[in-house]
Amino acid sequence: MTKLRVLVVEDSLTVRRRLCEVLAADPQIEVVAVAEDGKQAIEQCRAIRPDVVTLDMMLPIMSGLVATEYIMAHVPTPILIVSSSINRGELFRTYDALAAGAVDVLEKPAGDDTDPEWERRFVAAVKLVSRIRVITHPRARLGSLGRAPTVTPPSAAPAREAYRAVALCASTGGPGALVELLRIIPAPFPIPILIVLHIGQLFGAAFAEWLDGQTPHSVSTARDGERLEAVAGRVVMAPPDRHLVVCGGALRLTDAPPRHSCRPSIDLLLESLARECGAESAGCLLTGMGRDGAVGLLALRRAGGLTIAQDEATSVVYGMPREAVALGAAERVLALSAIGGAVAALARWSVEPSKS
Repeated sequence: MTKLRVLVVEDSLTVRRRLCEVLAADPQIEVVAVAEDGKQAIEQCRAIRPDVVTLDMMLPIMSGLVATEYIMAHVPTPILIVSSSINRGELFRTYDALAAGAVDVLEKPAGDDTDPEWERRFVAAVKLVSRIRVITHPRARLGSLGRAPTVTPPSAAPAREAYRAVALCASTGGPGALVELLRIIPAPFPIPILIVLHIGQLFGAAFAEWLDGQTPHSVSTARDGERLEAVAGRVVMAPPDRHLVVCGGALRLTDAPPRHSCRPSIDLLLESLARECGAESAGCLLTGMGRDGAVGLLALRRAGGLTIAQDEATSVVYGMPREAVALGAAERVLALSAIGGAVAALARWSVEPSKS
C-alpha cells in the first residue's frame, strides 16, 4: 500500500518532533521531509513533491503566507495550516493563506503532554486535506487580495417579491470563495447578507474584521436581537460556536446542539429563512466538506426561496453542494463568479463598490 507522503514545516524543534512522531505512528503515513522555514518548505516541495504539507504561519526567513502563495502558484500541493496564532495580525495572515489556497487550519498541540484527541484530529485532518484536489492558484485568481476578480455578467433572477435576506454559506475553501463573491456583489447592498462559515473557534474570532478589510462591504459579527431590516446594507456573520437564525424578524444567536457536528449550522440558518422569509429570501451553498446545508437549502426551495449551489469545477471541495444537488435542493448550479452575478441581480440595480 502506498503511504501518504507528508512534508512537515515548523520552526520549533520540539513541536516539529511531536508532529513527526504523531504522523509516523500511523501506518498509512510517511514523513518524507521536514523544513524549518518557508524557504526550505518551497525547496522541499519542488524537490520531493509531497502529497500534503503541514505548515506553520510564523516562520523565519519566509513566512507561511508567502510560502503558501508560492507553493499554490508553482507546485500546487494540499496545505494544512498548523498554527497557534491567536492575535489579530497573525489570524489575518492565516485567513490570507486560506484565501491563497491552503485547504484547512488546525491549532497546534497545547504544551508537551500527550493529547490523544488532538492527535486523532491532526492525523484525520492530514488525511482529509490530502484528498482535496488543488489547482495552480496564483494570487490573481482571487483578485490578488486587492484586485477585483473577473465578473460574470449578472443573470436575471426569477420573478419574486422583494428579497428580505440572502445567505452565503461555506465550509472548506470558504474564505477565498466569500472574498470573491463579496467583491462581485455591489456595495452597499440593499438586502441583508447573512454568512455562516465553518471555521474553528480559535481561528474564527477575527474573520469578520478580516473580510471587512478585503471587500467593499461593511462586515461584522451578528448581534443577538438585531432587527433584520436594520442589517440592510451590511454583511453579518455567525460568530464562532454560535448558531445564527432569523426568528420574529430579528437575528438570534443560540447555543443549541450542533447539527452535523457543526455550530454554527448552515441547515439551521436556511431552515429559519424558509420559515421566516420564504420566497423573499435566497440561499447560496458554497464549497465545503460534509452535508450541512443540503436539507436547509431544500427547505428554503420548498418555501419558494431562490436556492443556488456552487458547481464542482469552482469548488475547492464539492461536498455540501453535491449533497444539495442530489436532494434537488438547488434551483440553480453556478460557477462562483456567476453566483456573485446572480446575487447582485437580486437588487435590480448596480453601484460602484464603496465602503459605507
